[in-house]
Amino acid sequence: MRDKGLDFDVVLKEAQRLGYAESDPTFDIEGVDAAHKATIMSAIAFGVPVQFEKAYVEGITKLQASDIRYAEQLGYRIKLLGIARRAEKGIELRVHPTLIPANRLIANVEGAMNAVLVQGDAVGATLYYGKGAGAEPTASAVIADLVDITRLATADPEHRVPYLAFQPDEMSDTPILPMAEVTTSYYLRIRVADKLGVVADVTRILADSTISIDAMLQKEPGEGETQTDIIILTHQTQEKQVDKAINAIEALSTVVGKVTRIRLEELG
Repeated sequence: MRDKGLDFDVVLKEAQRLGYAESDPTFDIEGVDAAHKATIMSAIAFGVPVQFEKAYVEGITKLQASDIRYAEQLGYRIKLLGIARRAEKGIELRVHPTLIPANRLIANVEGAMNAVLVQGDAVGATLYYGKGAGAEPTASAVIADLVDITRLATADPEHRVPYLAFQPDEMSDTPILPMAEVTTSYYLRIRVADKLGVVADVTRILADSTISIDAMLQKEPGEGETQTDIIILTHQTQEKQVDKAINAIEALSTVVGKVTRIRLEELG
């Protein structure tokens, strides 16, 4: 979509033809496949039970070409990220389209390639990169799983590595945070009538919700047009504060339709 400016439906059909997306692509495009992987990795990383039902999952089907262009203008790229992160009050477990600075390595993972970015206490950030779709990579992963199962069945029971690498009595009950409690930054695209005072109304609502603006882009309406886009990047804030602000913004008589919200991660 970014490289060729094609619509989502066209790109999906091509991905299916090449074998990168399933004939029923729901798990791919709705983020479910990424959520399965992020859930397993969160269990391995933090010693918590597998809790897929508590993951927040949002796919890429609602992405608009205009948002991809605006993100590029602001120095970002949009990627579908699966995030598992230990926070102060629990563990974030979420999958959604995400703005990432264009100079980050993971922002430049393209095509059928996948990447996993791991932040370790001692080693810092490490990146694992390789093919994540296609017949041979998939077959290789399945065979590797079968080999692991066979080795486990033939190993001495006293010396087997337990599932998830944690002994059952060492598992943690650290909670998975509800999305409303997650703190991150946001990209907001607001379609508005080209009238005086609209920007002031929007910024006042954000301030009332204790949301700080990092950057703002206001597009000039084309000749004969009466509507335009306002694009806002926020500093970090809680999701529930953004929910509150979006509800108030959408209630303004000068705002047209729904506010587009895409989360933003600096990954610094």
